[in-house]
Amino acid sequence: MENTTYPDCLHIKLSICLKIVRTYDWLINAYILDFYIDKHWEKLPKSWQLHLEHMPPEQLSALLNYNEQPARRHASVWPLTLLALHSLLRQLCIPRVQKGTDLTLSSSYGPIINHSKLKHVFNKCVKPKKRHEIELMGSMCEQSCQQSPVDYVVDFGAGLGHLARVLGYGHGIQVCCLEMQSKLNDQAISIDKQFELLAEKHIQPEIRATFRRPQHITLRLTADMQPQELVSIIAKTFNRTDFNFQFGIIGLHPCGDLAVTLMRMFTNNPQARFLIFAGCCYMKLSTVETQSNVGLQGYPLSSHLLQFPKLAHLSYEAREISCHAIEMYADRLVEGDYEYLKVHSFRAAAERIIVKQWPDLKHCGLRSVKHVHDMQFEDYFYKAVHGLEASHIQRSELQTIATQNDLRCWRRIVIFYTLRLMFAPLIESIILYDRILFLQENYCQVKTSAVFDARLSPRNHITCAFKHS
Repeated sequence: MENTTYPDCLHIKLSICLKIVRTYDWLINAYILDFYIDKHWEKLPKSWQLHLEHMPPEQLSALLNYNEQPARRHASVWPLTLLALHSLLRQLCIPRVQKGTDLTLSSSYGPIINHSKLKHVFNKCVKPKKRHEIELMGSMCEQSCQQSPVDYVVDFGAGLGHLARVLGYGHGIQVCCLEMQSKLNDQAISIDKQFELLAEKHIQPEIRATFRRPQHITLRLTADMQPQELVSIIAKTFNRTDFNFQFGIIGLHPCGDLAVTLMRMFTNNPQARFLIFAGCCYMKLSTVETQSNVGLQGYPLSSHLLQFPKLAHLSYEAREISCHAIEMYADRLVEGDYEYLKVHSFRAAAERIIVKQWPDLKHCGLRSVKHVHDMQFEDYFYKAVHGLEASHIQRSELQTIATQNDLRCWRRIVIFYTLRLMFAPLIESIILYDRILFLQENYCQVKTSAVFDARLSPRNHITCAFKHS
């Protein structure tokens, strides 16, 4: 979504989104592991039960497809209430399909990044997902620097400096990397030196003159840091005695409240000219339940939503499900990867057994069990409860008629879980709309769009903000 929406339009859209959440709180906030204990299946509308239970699981993927209506793909008549809900979600949610983009590394510095003798340094310890994100984020940053020229770019949570290296050596942008782990900074500096030694052998001096070595600073950014503190850090980093400079702020998937801190740092600092970030880990956002100081709260953020705390409320469960990789789950449905999907049924069946005999172990953390083909429930159970009192249960007590009936209903759990996932883009959109409003309330031009491929990078939206001139 190229967001050029006026605040009033966003107010209306947010209100509708949140009313849907309030209507389906019972589904969104349900724990799958309580499926049998709390009889989740019986809570679904009867028409949904009757239609979905007899549908091949691969057809459920239509519920996670926001490009078309489910009825267009399958001949059977879907319940009208479900069709209407799906249609409404398609209209309200920020699109997740990666837009055709001209964000490429075709700038004058592109050949450095793709140089046969040097590209392995840029790709060192970088997985395909991260490489995909860095390439597009780097080009977006370069375009932002052209639109709103700055002296420096500050990369928060820079890690090993992979993005900063692309910006500094590939795009000629001077980057100040802020990272809380000194060990990562040391490694980043080592990789920078390795690159420069190789560049001396393979790159002409006039091209090397365009390089800007990233500066790595060990710093833990706190929500209460004053804007002038950041300006002082930048000035000290680049040995400046004056504060007469401008900068941009970037963050590649800052976790939880860090994204919110970057937004506040940006809006409160007149020298910050643009902000680019892709958020993640929404379940870690602080809310009124965990942060009494509204000025430090992660959600809701906008003045508009702060007026309606009850309507705006998003539970931990809702925020957690908004971070799921729905495209990957849909692919598993389409491919008929049922063995993998049965894990949820195993966990719910195990929970019923555990709670019946050891009520104090309800919702206790079990060991993660890698599912293998033809895994038996009993084998799963003993691996999952290893180290707990439940591990001493007799095998015969895991083979009761009740448990066998539970395991036979695994398709119901797949259906219920898919229905919950259907709301994931809605929850994420609410959080992103709230952030857009906050930035607009602070006189910024804002654009939020799906820049990354959602199958490679599930949190694929980038928010880009500029100060009004």
